[in-house]
Amino acid sequence: MVRLQRLPGAALAGQACLAAAAGVAQALSLALPWSGEPQWWLQILSLAVLAWLVRAPAPWRRAAGLGWVFATAWMAATFWWLFISMHHYGGLAAPLAVVAVLGLAGFLGAYYAAVLALFARLAPTHRALAAIVFGAIWMLAELARGTLWTGFPWGAGGYAHVQGPLSALARTVGVYGVGCVAAVLAMLLAQARPGDLLRLRAWALVALGALVLVGAGLQRQCAIESCHTPALPPPPPISLALLQGNIPQDEKFQPGSGVPLALQWYADALRAATASLVVAPETAIPLLPQQLMPGYLEGLAAHFGQGQQAALVGIPMGDEVQGYTNSVLGLKPAQPAPYQYDKHHLVPFGEFIPPFFRWFTAMMNIPLGDFNRGAIGQPSFVWAGQRIAPNICYEDLFGEELGARFADPASAPTLFVNFSNIGWFGNTVAIDQHLQISRMRALEFERPMVRATNTGATAIIDHRGVVTHALARHTRGVLTGQVQGRGLSAQDGWGITPYAWWVARWGLAPLWAAGFCVVAGAALARRRRLRG
Repeated sequence: MVRLQRLPGAALAGQACLAAAAGVAQALSLALPWSGEPQWWLQILSLAVLAWLVRAPAPWRRAAGLGWVFATAWMAATFWWLFISMHHYGGLAAPLAVVAVLGLAGFLGAYYAAVLALFARLAPTHRALAAIVFGAIWMLAELARGTLWTGFPWGAGGYAHVQGPLSALARTVGVYGVGCVAAVLAMLLAQARPGDLLRLRAWALVALGALVLVGAGLQRQCAIESCHTPALPPPPPISLALLQGNIPQDEKFQPGSGVPLALQWYADALRAATASLVVAPETAIPLLPQQLMPGYLEGLAAHFGQGQQAALVGIPMGDEVQGYTNSVLGLKPAQPAPYQYDKHHLVPFGEFIPPFFRWFTAMMNIPLGDFNRGAIGQPSFVWAGQRIAPNICYEDLFGEELGARFADPASAPTLFVNFSNIGWFGNTVAIDQHLQISRMRALEFERPMVRATNTGATAIIDHRGVVTHALARHTRGVLTGQVQGRGLSAQDGWGITPYAWWVARWGLAPLWAAGFCVVAGAALARRRRLRG
């Protein structure tokens, strides 16, 4: 075996700086701060820089260190806006808020350090195998970040590909699969030599053909299962009014300012809207029902209990005995009781306090909740021939949980509605990043995603992931438009994508299994190589 010489300190420092710069570029690829648009090519290029730094042979400690630097810089540059919520709105001292953001970034970066140490230990020498192994271990790190400790997958590399050549893969393999393919391409790029273009084209065609065959097979299975349900004529598009109150975040829960403003504005806007479906964002009504003035909710229920309109409104529900939920209330004519959706995937530190961290939240002046979790796969809100599936705030980060509703094509959602309030993070790139997340869900399930938010991005996204209507951020107003649900009948193909079909049955297990199988194969190849 070749013993690698230690790099001089200056060279190591240079590599670390290059890894950090590439990590920042990875964050920028998700949504450029000046335009909000994702850059798929920058995501692959920045990851290729890291791949070049850790390509075999490389000592595992150096690979782990460079991976940690890259990922920490990537995470910190992605969700730096958490500083605003903790310091500006929470009153946490600025140095402590900086330490908290960097601490979270460093913790999440450990996933990538671990897998790159493993990659260096496996040391695949064949370039194609090295690229496949790199893609698999990168996907395993993304999966771990997205599922362990309740998961925090914000900023996964696949979100840079909501537009571009890899976006077509989302309907088959989802965001983590897209990120895996991007990582394979990054390592191939890092290992490229003169004269490799034709060979790279051949590998790309083989990989694309395999994905097409797998997708076609899954799509055929979806169609077979859908034939057992009678066909229905597709209903006309549904008209929407999406309310954006732009209530200042530092006043939103203040009894003397934000609360009366929110109650008055949303009540007036709900009654004034003429669309078939009116949507008010997360905690648009910032009080529990029993805290409202007498007749407030009853008046809204009476308004939508007659006529040809329905409403979905964000409101906290519950009481001290049964516990509280972050919920959406649905109102429509001729219903025996209001529809209620309760948020399932709660935000750590915002909606529940992780064990051993109450001391940290005690240092902030933020109205934190301690909410109960709703169930996965709650029924949709049925209106105007549509099966409308609410999701609240960053629940749309977890496609595997939204996908649980697609086990039965006949009851699967035809339209998603996201209710958000990310005013905690100011007028920052967080708004654009969240928009790209919603676009990815639209691509994965081929369902429109409607977004009603307090400060932005309030938007209508069609089933192709294209934003068709949007309201200017940090303004008070109503966005009107139409949207056509998908998957309503056999003529519509039921719209059950391959991704929706398998994730509804097995969650993310197929991706975990594929990643571990590749790693096991690489480990076996290394053992044989060492014996030979």
